[in-house]
Amino acid sequence: MTRAQAYKKQFGKVSYPFKIYDSKGNQTYYENNTGFWIKREYNSKGNQTYYENNTGFWIKREYDSKGKQTYYENSYGFWRKQEYDSKGNETYSEDSDGFWSKSEYDSKGKQTYYENSNGRSFGSKKKQSCDGKIVEIDGKKYELKEL
Repeated sequence: MTRAQAYKKQFGKVSYPFKIYDSKGNQTYYENNTGFWIKREYNSKGNQTYYENNTGFWIKREYDSKGKQTYYENSYGFWRKQEYDSKGNETYSEDSDGFWSKSEYDSKGKQTYYENSNGRSFGSKKKQSCDGKIVEIDGKKYELKEL
């Protein structure tokens, strides 16, 4: 039984399109007179985290604290994850097809380096300092120093 059918059973009538909203005004359910329905869920910031329809298709999404999408997955088995720097620039992405990309940006947000799994690249990577980093080898911890 769909939600509109349940509503009709309880209250005796329903009008289409049948819609339900959450307390923040986000549409969480939609149904038309042919029985097609859509269900949606949102996080506390209003980002859509779940979508599903009556055909069995669904989408899941996750977001970081700034509202940037960090994960996407759908019912077809496709997924994608993303990482961002403190300014919101995408620094890494990877997907279920095996594609990945890495990027670096300067202080003004201009992309200075790009590399992907197809062999495409441009720019030069920033020198990464290892000074002060701790590594563990055979159970012993070592502090790295820049040469």
